[in-house]
Amino acid sequence: MQSVPTAEIITIGDELLYGQVIDTNSAFLGQELGKLGIRVRQITSVSDRADEIVTALDLARTRANVVLTTGGLGPTKDDLTKHILTRYFNTELVLDEPSLRNVEAIFARFNRPVTEVNRQQAFLPASCVPVPNAMGTAPGMWFEDQGTVFVSMPGVPFEMKRMMTDTVLPRLAAHFQVPPIEHIVVQTAGLGESMLAEQIADWEDALPANVKLAYLPSLGAVRLRLTGTDDGQPNLRGRMEALLPALREKLGQHIFAETDIPLEQAVGQLLAARGLTVGTAESCTGGYLAHKLTSVAGSSRYFRGSFIAYHNDIKINQLGVLPETLAAHGAVSEEVVRQMAEGARQRLGTDVALATSGIAGPDGGSEEKPVGTFWLAYADAHRTVARKIVFNRSRQLNIEYVTHALLNLLRLSVPAAE
Repeated sequence: MQSVPTAEIITIGDELLYGQVIDTNSAFLGQELGKLGIRVRQITSVSDRADEIVTALDLARTRANVVLTTGGLGPTKDDLTKHILTRYFNTELVLDEPSLRNVEAIFARFNRPVTEVNRQQAFLPASCVPVPNAMGTAPGMWFEDQGTVFVSMPGVPFEMKRMMTDTVLPRLAAHFQVPPIEHIVVQTAGLGESMLAEQIADWEDALPANVKLAYLPSLGAVRLRLTGTDDGQPNLRGRMEALLPALREKLGQHIFAETDIPLEQAVGQLLAARGLTVGTAESCTGGYLAHKLTSVAGSSRYFRGSFIAYHNDIKINQLGVLPETLAAHGAVSEEVVRQMAEGARQRLGTDVALATSGIAGPDGGSEEKPVGTFWLAYADAHRTVARKIVFNRSRQLNIEYVTHALLNLLRLSVPAAE
């Protein structure tokens, strides 16, 4: 059986170490390499110092077959990666005509002359294979040295992702004879990681030796990832899929997708499939629920609109919440959130509606209704369902958790297709 190629990711830039920019590149690279069957051994972030970059390269090549770097390929003086790699591989910079034509074409689209600084981006190490940049002026570089592949890419995420997808991944697949590897993702909501593990313990214990299960928890959800590796037998994926019916039987409605999509996309697919429209009435989430629903391409098929009823006057005048209900129970109550959901459905003309009111914090709570107290509601033409949840972390986490809970309430409550 062939050995699995390994990779190391090196992200370059002082801005990463200072926390001024969040490294999202590594997550994307790890996911894409994993799909290809290349295992990431380590992720390293280094500053723009030449000696630290060289040290990182030296260490990476001792433990990985593939070294991917991002960052430091721009036109400014602090972008050193290309010059460091030129010295590292004992070569020289030469003009790459296709890269120059790409730079010129980009500047021509904006009716601007090519500056000398940008023209210099078309000079690449003589020993590299240029990697085209369809989204920017800085080409990538592919090196092979003593059995290790080195690939340098821009740090700008949309440039790097396009370069990786268009060129680097196909070249890696052709370069390495990667043993077959398969991933299956099952997305769950409504069960915590420990409870979920307990519920499927016997199923997990019975998995074949070449199939491993990983628990990937997030706020309000747990993603189960099955990874199958080559065991010399045919139809690896088919044999893995045959394991799923028993898992579905154990988890039932806690499974919201069997592909790697977010809950809002799964909910959108459900609404579209059943021909239903939805609207929202939000107080404590301030429009975040509407944002999540409309972040999905094609959401105009089912999303009609939203009320952000932060002030009680809006709840009364726009949603029809009764003043006496507010006076008797307060804004954070089952009675009010029910009226909010029903009012939103009627005024927006939707099949279903969601509403929430709560105390996101960090202050504003009371002994009776502490910070982290939330009421959620779902309404359709036949019923209104309300739920109380108590969850208190930070303000932003509270908002995100409540939004996820609302999406899950919608998923579990919508009427079946007629």
